[in-house]
Amino acid sequence: MALIADAASYVPTCLQASGPPSVGPEERGMKMHGSFKITPGGPEESVARLEALGRLMDGVFVLPGTNIRLGLDAVIGLVPVAGDVISGLVSSYLIWEARRLGAPRWLIARMVANTLLDTTIGAIPVVGDAFDVMFRANMKNMALLRRHTEKRGLTRAAGPIIEGEAVRVR
Repeated sequence: MALIADAASYVPTCLQASGPPSVGPEERGMKMHGSFKITPGGPEESVARLEALGRLMDGVFVLPGTNIRLGLDAVIGLVPVAGDVISGLVSSYLIWEARRLGAPRWLIARMVANTLLDTTIGAIPVVGDAFDVMFRANMKNMALLRRHTEKRGLTRAAGPIIEGEAVRVR
């Protein structure tokens, strides 16, 4: 038994830390610009994950030589019928997560309308592909959800965070 306990606690010398343990920027007195602490599993983390997915679906690529951004929604939408169904399912996941975050019915209805419009018109062969590039339903839905969570106080507004102490000057 002692041999097994010793083997479990053995760390090769090449993997042992040499010097002081690493210290994060907060411990060194540094603040990261425009960042805030995200609670694991909290609404801020969920909204950040959903925004990343919305960005991936609607605006991750830039067409060279232009300012036109497109995402996987437009690329997947090139596959007739199946591509638009897959894009609609991903958009439905965003709506489902918004409902889990406590979004009201009117907000869910607006998100469903955006997704339904994007999926329906996106199914039209050539016109739908151009519409997928221009409409960006997932980004619109994430803007609606972000605004709602900021109003409810579940997430903070984007922008610089000013920390300090207010002192009255007489």
